Amino acid sequence: MSDARLSVFKTYKLYVGGKFPRSESGRVYEVTDAKNNWLANAPLSSRKDARDAVVAARKAFGGWSGATAYNRGQVLYRVAEMLEGRREQFVREVAEAEGLSKSKAAAVVDAATDRWVWYAGWTDKIAQVVGGANPVAGPFFNLSSPEPTGVVAVLAPQDSSFLGLVSVIAPVIATGNTAVVIASEKAPLPALSLAEVLATSDVPGGVVNILSGRPCEIAPSLAAHQDVNAIDLAGADEELAKELEIAAADNLKRVLRPQDVDFTQTPGTERLTAFLETKTVWHTTGALGAAGSSY
Repeated sequence: MSDARLSVFKTYKLYVGGKFPRSESGRVYEVTDAKNNWLANAPLSSRKDARDAVVAARKAFGGWSGATAYNRGQVLYRVAEMLEGRREQFVREVAEAEGLSKSKAAAVVDAATDRWVWYAGWTDKIAQVVGGANPVAGPFFNLSSPEPTGVVAVLAPQDSSFLGLVSVIAPVIATGNTAVVIASEKAPLPALSLAEVLATSDVPGGVVNILSGRPCEIAPSLAAHQDVNAIDLAGADEELAKELEIAAADNLKRVLRPQDVDFTQTPGTERLTAFLETKTVWHTTGALGAAGSSY
């Protein structure tokens, strides 16, 4: 028997509703490295794939937003644990995708893993930062608390295929939202591999849905979708961002415009609060005792 064997090439797939389907269109496109060498074929998502992802995200929203903040933090920390175990794979994929040396790619992967831990720590703290009791003139309690917006469409950064990707996904789900993510068009493989980590990290199916393909083709349907509550335009160019913002106005979506962000720096709370709604409750203080003293 010959010792020669054929390599088993990986078939990259979408991640929708906790499953790994091919695009319903059957289309793929070639993904190349920084030197234009072929790496793999990635699914070329269609508008139908985007609609399916929104359905999955909406279905998962109730359970995920209803989970305790502490539990969500545990799940995000589990993602970091699983990434740590597959570090070498992601170092290789990031190096190929972004044309980095192995040492620089390792630094990117380590930063992305740490980013999951950072946001895991915020899950049960952000409510204390942006919520609380409000002083009012009258015999009332006035309490404000943050709530997740709902389903968030996310255009991942084009030039930061992994650290940028993690930096836009993690804050969305840390606060109880669910996400439909369009990966970097030119470097989608780290995102599609991240889906495998999410699937084995206690993240409920549908909380994160990852599509690959052309943002200019599938993002407009997400921006105009009536069951999408917000959109992050991090990976959109100026022309596409303008088109999507106009489409998003139809049902008053929250829109986070593209920004010049250095993802290697420690993030603030802006992305955590971008997709939160504030619920404020008024309640009379009432009276105690026969003398009518109040509290």
